[in-house]
Amino acid sequence: MEAGKYSMGIGDRFAMQAEAQLAAIQKASDNGIDIIPVWNKSNREHSTIGSHPAQTREAAEAAVKKLGWDKPWFVDADHINLDTVDNYVEHCNFFTIDVADYIGTQAISTDIERFASANTPFAGSLFIPGLDEQITVSMDMIKEIAGKFLFAIQQAGKIYRHIESKKGKGNFITEISMDEVTEAQSPLEMFFILSAIAAEGIPVQTIAPKFTGRFNKGVDYEGDVALFEREFEQDLLVIDFAIQAFGLPSDLKLSVHSGSDKFSIYPVIGKLIRKHNKGIHVKTAGTTWLEEAIGLALAGGEALQLVKDIYAESMGRFDELCGPYSTVIDIDKTRLPEPQEVMGWNGETLASSLRHIPGHPLYNPGMRQLMHVAYKLAAERKDIFTTLLAQNKELVAQQVTENIYGRHLKRLFDL
Repeated sequence: MEAGKYSMGIGDRFAMQAEAQLAAIQKASDNGIDIIPVWNKSNREHSTIGSHPAQTREAAEAAVKKLGWDKPWFVDADHINLDTVDNYVEHCNFFTIDVADYIGTQAISTDIERFASANTPFAGSLFIPGLDEQITVSMDMIKEIAGKFLFAIQQAGKIYRHIESKKGKGNFITEISMDEVTEAQSPLEMFFILSAIAAEGIPVQTIAPKFTGRFNKGVDYEGDVALFEREFEQDLLVIDFAIQAFGLPSDLKLSVHSGSDKFSIYPVIGKLIRKHNKGIHVKTAGTTWLEEAIGLALAGGEALQLVKDIYAESMGRFDELCGPYSTVIDIDKTRLPEPQEVMGWNGETLASSLRHIPGHPLYNPGMRQLMHVAYKLAAERKDIFTTLLAQNKELVAQQVTENIYGRHLKRLFDL
């Protein structure tokens, strides 16, 4: 299986918007950009909602059939490890192996020595085509990088081989993610991480590193865009060189996690992948749930009231909801409207506060982030929530499709 040049992770907390999501991908295809849809949902999200990977696949299959989609598509077991992977094996064909929790754990000393010895040819002056300068590499540096990352990649190898034993070689896409850590990986670290991946025999097709700056859920990138541009291009060049050096898959591409709404860096990503003729995987998740909330707000009546109730309760359960996402949200509580104020809003005011349109006077990024993690409260009202989604299907679908195509794909691919 091949992940294609361009692919997009389209998360769907409640598995009700697959058709609207695919409609956005189809619009891009109609405009000359082929993007492979990847329906992704993590174990945490399944546990919160009480859903199962089978439901994600069923929703995707129904959308593909309804819209007559005849191009590749995937279902992603998002951020899995050995403890969680088995629930996904039957239903998924894209596996995001998350090694963040293992980074920093030391591999055994003999493995570190063996890795360093295997990479001796890269000691000295390492020249990666396209980088501004040569990198001086010592054996101690190689061992230090191995001490930080080798064990994590060994764990990825175990997970990969477990999946392969169940699904067979070549029958799924492998992504490795290391984005949920505090420090960005340097170009040199990325190079030797890819060496370790190759040594484990993992045919990785997409890798999600940590970039400098904050990739908060559902809002724009916060950081130095020029520094991001430099890091992103360095990673592209390192991947190119590593493909040749280690025999990795020729279609290996970068993946940007929490990539939804990162409008300020989309032009940078688009420019660089065109410059170097490279692919990209951008992973989104909770934006679809937010567009559902926006659509229900616009519907008025009982639907609007439900969204107001969810916001009010989210304020009272702030720490509970935000705690698990503390590394990917950043909310200034002083800028959150009080629930009693929101109770007096009409649907358009509430929708405009949540909808990510940069520069809109009503847009409130803190409110959007809080609602992003408040899907748990919708899950606690799942029967009424999904009933209202079904009753307002067309209005909600309009929000979902316009968000993905109009605010994401058009920016990323300059459509």
